[in-house]
Amino acid sequence: MKINKINVPLSVIQVAAITDIDLSVSPLFIGKTEDELSVVLPTQNVPSMTLSREDDWKGFKIEGVLDFSLVGILSKISSLLADANISIFAISTYNTDYILVKATHFDKSIKILENTGYKIV
Repeated sequence: MKINKINVPLSVIQVAAITDIDLSVSPLFIGKTEDELSVVLPTQNVPSMTLSREDDWKGFKIEGVLDFSLVGILSKISSLLADANISIFAISTYNTDYILVKATHFDKSIKILENTGYKIV
């Protein structure tokens, strides 16, 4: 399976309102619940006003469109990284999955995934 590196530094933030976010940036992931409005976006595009902010994330995108009937892809990758004591921030979209790790663990994550048969591009 092919995994693409996301080559921009990412941040995970909370904001008070969707209007605080530039919706034209990419990648951009928004999660809204009754409790919070969380956003993942390039660090260079973080607005000046945030409720919470955590920088220094890097990411991977699982290549291709993943059919909903596929089972265990995210689970396997997250287990491999968890076994190495690497925490992840997982994001799923309609088409595929994304995995974020802290920048300090990015190179180690690449080695682990490559050593278990994944092709990192």
